[in-house]
Amino acid sequence: MNQTENNYCLILAGGLGSRLWPTSREKTPKQYLDFTGTGRTLIQQTYDRFAEFIRPENIFVSTQVDYLPLLHEQLPQLPRHQILAEPVRRGTLAPVTWGTSAIANICPDARIIVSPSDQEIFDKNAFEQDILHALEIVSSNEGVITLGVSPTRPETGYGYVQIGEPARRSPNIFKVKAFTEKPGEDFARIFMESGEFLWNTGLFAFGAPYMINNIIKHVPEYRDDFPELINLGSTATTDIAPACYAALPNLSLEYALLEHTEHRYVQRCHFGWADIGTWQTVGTDAVYSQRKNTPVPPTDIHVDGRDNVCLHSDALFDNASGNIVRLPSGHLAVISGLDNYVITEQEGVLMICPKDDAAAMRRLQTLAHLDTLEE
Repeated sequence: MNQTENNYCLILAGGLGSRLWPTSREKTPKQYLDFTGTGRTLIQQTYDRFAEFIRPENIFVSTQVDYLPLLHEQLPQLPRHQILAEPVRRGTLAPVTWGTSAIANICPDARIIVSPSDQEIFDKNAFEQDILHALEIVSSNEGVITLGVSPTRPETGYGYVQIGEPARRSPNIFKVKAFTEKPGEDFARIFMESGEFLWNTGLFAFGAPYMINNIIKHVPEYRDDFPELINLGSTATTDIAPACYAALPNLSLEYALLEHTEHRYVQRCHFGWADIGTWQTVGTDAVYSQRKNTPVPPTDIHVDGRDNVCLHSDALFDNASGNIVRLPSGHLAVISGLDNYVITEQEGVLMICPKDDAAAMRRLQTLAHLDTLEE
């Protein structure tokens, strides 16, 4: 196989997106929504982005079994054998383990890029160059490369990677000192100002043999069940999850594996990136792009002079600032005297809540769910 044939992509699309409730709902989570008015859902944009430089037959998607109808509808070109139907949610390590095993049965020397399905990428050409560079590095070197981007603000909603010594293989590749998830504001500011930290994009590149060997070596909770996953290609298909999958513990790739593997690296990338994770980060990214005049992907996002953000929505503001509005098409919000709130409606649920009060959003979501159950 040539280098292009060895390149594979595994897109993780099984999350709930509960922090963007009520727009993102359990039956239709954010990755299956056109969240910012591009005309394509987030999973469609992610697939399109990779299909520019990775062969379509080498792109796999892991998602919840309940979301298979949505995935088939939105990506009808994706063959069923390239879909991994997760019977239960088990963090990121379980779908990465299963996906790596399935791909390795097709191509034992595969080079894999793992990607979330809910990101904004601002420069597609730089994205392609950075991804291909990482895949080239792992083709001839042991290790896992986390793709990072330089922070532009002290963001508390993102994960960070602390860079260590430069690696000999490339001027943009460094050893990883530590992973830090969602630091407080003071630490986030220190991280940004130090120049020693990058945002963790959730994109990871590795060779399939190295990943498989390290899961066996460093994750004892998976060791006993791993043979069943390794034999996936000859004993089952991705249509049916291995029987052991539901028994796997809920673990993240970073903390269960990357904290322990010997060869962990981070690549400083230049493609511009935002995570569609919470209402606050979505609003902050939009305002920052407006203020700094940074490149943005084609979206229907509008920011006024008082940092009010309209996502694919119409709104009029009077003596209001810092609000985020996302409403169904044809609805108009008229907002007066309100600062730093989220105003969003989806499927008959209207939420008005302080945008930085994640605890309140969780309480409202729980209350709304209980009311639904009582009905």
